[in-house]
Amino acid sequence: MKSFLLILLASGLFYPGIVSAQILNPTVVDIPMRDGKTLKADVYLPNTTGTFPTILIQTPYSRILYRLNLPLGTGKQLSSSPYAFVIVDWRCFYGSANACIATPKRGEDGYDVVEWINTQSWSNGKIGTWGPSALGGIQYQTARENPPALDCIAPLVAGSQNNYLQTFPGGAAITEHIEQLDGLGFGLSPIYYANPVKNLLWQIAESTSLYPSEIKVPTFMIGGWYDHNVELMTELYNALQTSSDISVKDQHRLLMGPWAHGGFGTAYVGSGQQGELFYPEAAGWSDSLALKFFDFYLRDLPNGWENTPKVQYFQMGQNTWEGSSSWPPTGTFNQTLFLHETGEIQPFSPTVSSGHLTYTYDPNDPSPTHGGPTLRADQLQGPYDQSNIVESRNDILLFSSQILTNPVIVKGKPYAELYVSSNRLDTDFAIRLTDVYPDGRSMLLSDDIQRMRFRNGYTAADTMAMTPGQIYHIRLTLPDIAYTFLPGHQIRLDVSSANYPRFNRNMNTNGPMYPNLNGDTLVNPLVATNTLYINSSQPSSITFPLTDSLSTGLDFSRENSLPLEIYPNPASETVVIRLSTTLQKINVVRLYDLSGKIITEDFSPDFSTGEYVFQVGKWPEGIYIVEISSPEGLGWKKLIVAGN
Repeated sequence: MKSFLLILLASGLFYPGIVSAQILNPTVVDIPMRDGKTLKADVYLPNTTGTFPTILIQTPYSRILYRLNLPLGTGKQLSSSPYAFVIVDWRCFYGSANACIATPKRGEDGYDVVEWINTQSWSNGKIGTWGPSALGGIQYQTARENPPALDCIAPLVAGSQNNYLQTFPGGAAITEHIEQLDGLGFGLSPIYYANPVKNLLWQIAESTSLYPSEIKVPTFMIGGWYDHNVELMTELYNALQTSSDISVKDQHRLLMGPWAHGGFGTAYVGSGQQGELFYPEAAGWSDSLALKFFDFYLRDLPNGWENTPKVQYFQMGQNTWEGSSSWPPTGTFNQTLFLHETGEIQPFSPTVSSGHLTYTYDPNDPSPTHGGPTLRADQLQGPYDQSNIVESRNDILLFSSQILTNPVIVKGKPYAELYVSSNRLDTDFAIRLTDVYPDGRSMLLSDDIQRMRFRNGYTAADTMAMTPGQIYHIRLTLPDIAYTFLPGHQIRLDVSSANYPRFNRNMNTNGPMYPNLNGDTLVNPLVATNTLYINSSQPSSITFPLTDSLSTGLDFSRENSLPLEIYPNPASETVVIRLSTTLQKINVVRLYDLSGKIITEDFSPDFSTGEYVFQVGKWPEGIYIVEISSPEGLGWKKLIVAGN
C-alpha cells in the first residue's frame, strides 16, 4: 500500500486531475524479450480496425495508472486519438517483476519492444517514445540501441547522464532526492553513500552515460527552469547539436519552460501553477509542441515543425516565449556585482580593507529547504517565498540590490565567488538566488552548495580539511536560467551553510559524511562559526550573463557618475582614457561591443599618470563601449573605431 501511494503521488507528473471513476480498458499483452522472458504491457488502440502510429511509454511506476488517463491531452478520449499507445512496465517492476535479472539492459528491452510493435497488425511502422524523468532516461537508452523501427523520442525533464555532481552537488548529497528514489523502489542509496567521492565507479558511470554520437533519431527534449535536471539537459542538448549522427544533428529541439520536475502536487511539466507563482502563458505548451513533433515525424503532417527554433525557452519575469539557435543565446556578457558589508549588492567592489560578516551554523537546526528543485513527496516544489521561513532566521546573510530602474535580463549560468572561513575543519556554504518583489516576497529562483572539504576537487586525493580561520576562495555556479528581474524588483543573494533536507547537512567535524550508509545521521555534530569576507582584498561577488550592457537596470545613482574623456574618438590605432578627477582606485577597465560581449578587460589598470592607453588597431570597425569601475562609481562612453 505504501508503494502504491508513492506511485499515486508520482503520477501527478503525468496526469492533472488523475482521480476518476472511469477506467480505460487496454489489451494486456506479454512482449517477448531476447532472453526468453516477457514484459507486461497495456496496448491502447483508437479502434479495432486500421493501422496507427504508436507512442511507446516505458515506466517503472506501474503501467496500470495510465488506465486513469492517457498523456498528451488524450485523457480517456482514445477513440479520437490518431495514435496507439503501448505502455510497458520496466523489467523488475510491477507486472514485469517476474522478468527481473541482476543487471537489466533497459536499452535492449526498449529495442525489443519497439521491434515487437513494428510487427503488430495494428502498427503502421511509425513509432515514437515519450515520458518524463525515469521514463525519459530510458528513451535515450532505447535510442542508443538504434532499433530500425524507432522514428523519434521525446524525453521530459531527463538526460542520459549519471554524473557525480548531479548526486553530490558541491560534494553534498541531495538527501531528499535520494530518499524519494528509494521510496519509489530504485534502492540506490547504499551505492551512492558508499561512493561519496568521484572514484572509478563514477568515472565509468559518467563516461558510459553520455553518448550523443549514438543517437540517430530526432530528439525533442522538454525541461523546466525549476527542475533539478537543468544542467543535464542543456549539456546533453549541446552535445547532441555537435556530436550526434549527421543525419539528425539539425533536427534536435530543446524546450525549456517555467516548470518544476513534477511527481506530486500541482506543479508538473506543462502546468501553469508552479509553486506560489502562476504562468498561464506556459500552460499546455509541452503537450501541444510534443504533439506537433510527433505529428511531423509519425504522421508526416506538413505542420512547419522543421522551421521551429532549435531552442524555445520561457523568459521568466517578463513571461514570454523566445527562440534561439543555441543555448545559451549568443550576445550575452558577464556583469559582476559585489556584496557589501551593508547588505547591498553594487556594481563596484567594497572600499573597506577588512569587511566581513559572521554567522553560526548548527547542524541540529539547519537552514530549511522551502521549495526549489526538490523531489521528495513531502517537500514543496518550485518557486516559493523565502522571506519568512528562510530569510527571517539568524543563520543567513542577505544581500540585495537597490530597487531596479530597468529590466535585468539574465540568460545562462550565474555564479558566485565567495571568500570564506570557518572555525571548523569542514562546513558547507550554500547560496540561494531570489527575486524580491515590490510587496516584499523573496521568490526562489535557484540554489547551489559547496562542501569545503571538496573545495579543491571531488576525488579522495582532492579532499582536504579546512584550517580554522584561513580564508578560502570558492566558486558556486547556479544552473542555467532565463529570467528578467523587472523594474521595481530587487536581486537578492542569500548565503548560509545549509539547505536541508535538499542537501545533506554537514556535521562540521570532517569525519565520515554518511556513517552506516545513512544519508542523514548526526554523529557528535559541532556548531560552526562561519565568515564571509566582503572587502577590497576579498571582494565576494555574483556574476550574471546579461544581454544588454546599457539596459541592465544596475545603473543606480552611481552609474556613469565618473567624469572621463576618451580620445581620439573616432580612433584607428591608440586610445587614451583620461580622468578629470582623482580617484582612490580603478578596479577594472572593460571594453564591450554593442552586443554586450566583453572585448577586453584589465583588472590592474595603470592610471598613475592620470591616463590609460590601449590599442584598437586590430578591432573591427564599429561602435564600442569603454567602461571603468571604481569604488566611487562607474563611468562609460561610446568609442568609434574607424579604419586606417
